[in-house]
Amino acid sequence: MAFLDWFRRPPPIADRDALAEFIDSNAAFLVQKGIYEYSRARAGHYAKVMFGEQMFIDAFDRARWQTYPLGLAMVGELVEGVLRGSGGSDPQRSLEWVRALVLSVFDSHPLPAQVGASAWRDARAELALRLQHVGLHPPKRAMDIPEPLAKTYFNLMPIHEKLRGRDFPTTHNYLKITMCNIHDELTRRMDIAALSRVLPRTAPAP
Repeated sequence: MAFLDWFRRPPPIADRDALAEFIDSNAAFLVQKGIYEYSRARAGHYAKVMFGEQMFIDAFDRARWQTYPLGLAMVGELVEGVLRGSGGSDPQRSLEWVRALVLSVFDSHPLPAQVGASAWRDARAELALRLQHVGLHPPKRAMDIPEPLAKTYFNLMPIHEKLRGRDFPTTHNYLKITMCNIHDELTRRMDIAALSRVLPRTAPAP
């Protein structure tokens, strides 16, 4: 990265590919940062040693892939809610478009060896169902989106359940704060008018 790149504003999100990249990168960031920070906090002074152990590295990789579909569900719901709230397109068509786009992001990743084919297929099916259910209620606030998934996310941490203690509220708060930050970036960069023009003619196959 060139020095001046640090001072440039990120480009607007004005087409399908830019929105797909935003969803992918933020879903991965949301779940992976939480896993890393929580694991480091629980390990304390032994974090450096633990992160160098192959057994933990394997557990960390497995956890990040297991939680990635949860990140896609949360960021996908956020994107759908912003589009629906803008009033720039038909809500049902917008939902179908976002659902198909998020599933195409999921499908862009090769099968993770740490998860296995059967579990990966199940994760996709659950993701598709969660995205479909988004249309059954009004758009949520960003901080409320993690509510139904936070416990599942916490239970997938690569830390033995006996060592987790009463840490769920901290993890839940992390998800809420990070989703608010993602929402701020999305609304700052999203070109609603451009996406509303693109949406009707570029609906990706689910």
